Amino acid sequence: MPLSEHEQRILAELEESLVRQDPAFAERVRSETVYRHAGRYCKWSAVGFVAGLAVLVAFYSQSVAIGLLGVGLMFGSAVVFERNLRRMGRAGWDDFTRSLHQHQGGDGKGGRDWLRARLFRRGR
Repeated sequence: MPLSEHEQRILAELEESLVRQDPAFAERVRSETVYRHAGRYCKWSAVGFVAGLAVLVAFYSQSVAIGLLGVGLMFGSAVVFERNLRRMGRAGWDDFTRSLHQHQGGDGKGGRDWLRARLFRRGR
């Protein structure tokens, strides 16, 4: 349901006062999205999964309990990753992967286009 003109005016005044009082916080709030938040948690859960795998490989032969701790860390990280991936949804995942490619110096879809051209050549 759209906001009335009065509600939009009040919201604009609140936003202006926030920008005047704390411009750094206002910029953080403006730039933070569900996609970035969930993407950050996906990155950390992937790091946690790799750490759990390292603990499992390094310590399982010495101590089964520590190896199981690594398995638990891997499982917890996988659950966090899956939940945040669902939160982002399909569009969010595309935005997330596109931003990763841009940070790596690509245009975000050049690799996919190259792969498609190689796999689905016409007129062979």
